[in-house]
Amino acid sequence: MLALELKDVKKTFRSRRGEVVAVDGVSLEVAERGIFGLLGMNGAGKSTLIGISRGLIRPDGGTARVFGGDPTDAAVRRLVNVSPQETAVAPMLTVGENLEFSARAYGMTRSDARDAARRMAESIGLGDRVGDRAGRLSGGMMRRLSVGMAAVTSPKLVFLDEPTFGLDVVCRRGLWRYIRETAESAAVVLTTHYLEEAEALCDRIAVMAGGRIVAVGSAAELKEKSGAENFEDAFLRLAGEELYDEEK
Repeated sequence: MLALELKDVKKTFRSRRGEVVAVDGVSLEVAERGIFGLLGMNGAGKSTLIGISRGLIRPDGGTARVFGGDPTDAAVRRLVNVSPQETAVAPMLTVGENLEFSARAYGMTRSDARDAARRMAESIGLGDRVGDRAGRLSGGMMRRLSVGMAAVTSPKLVFLDEPTFGLDVVCRRGLWRYIRETAESAAVVLTTHYLEEAEALCDRIAVMAGGRIVAVGSAAELKEKSGAENFEDAFLRLAGEELYDEEK
């Protein structure tokens, strides 16, 4: 069964300035395990597509299915969690309390949430900081905690939005290891502007531009399709050929 299946999904936002087509006939499939990259320049439609996939935004057309179910259903939404770019960590709460709060928000009992929080703290390398306020953590530890909060409920589908943004190389590589471990038992949808990160982590990658999926495949397949020698050039050619041409 697919973790996520979108068929001809469309979404238009209306304002006083007119209509903005955010998602324009997108179809894609995400396997039940592994890492799926969703790449695109700012304004490409990634956030709207993720909102639709999570059941937070109702599409104007097409269908979205999460493990065969409607993403707006409560039972289906319990299978999904997210680590947003703007971290949801509460700095005045301890590491353990942040993890417990996330678990409780998804329906776990207090006892189960406490046990899950302890296990997750150990898993993300924060077992010795479980009683410390989150606001005292380094940036790298904070991002690890944010990802841990998304995974503490053992979701089947996890959305990671720019999980390593602002981290140094060492912290980024450490978080990569945990993302790979998470993908062994769940589907991970990753958005990132670090193209080397997408190339290193993702089994498959979809490139968005103008609300549409313009290419899907492995990093190697996308390089071959674009005729580029490296993944950065491949992305530029696929997502913004006019920009690439100007730089040439």
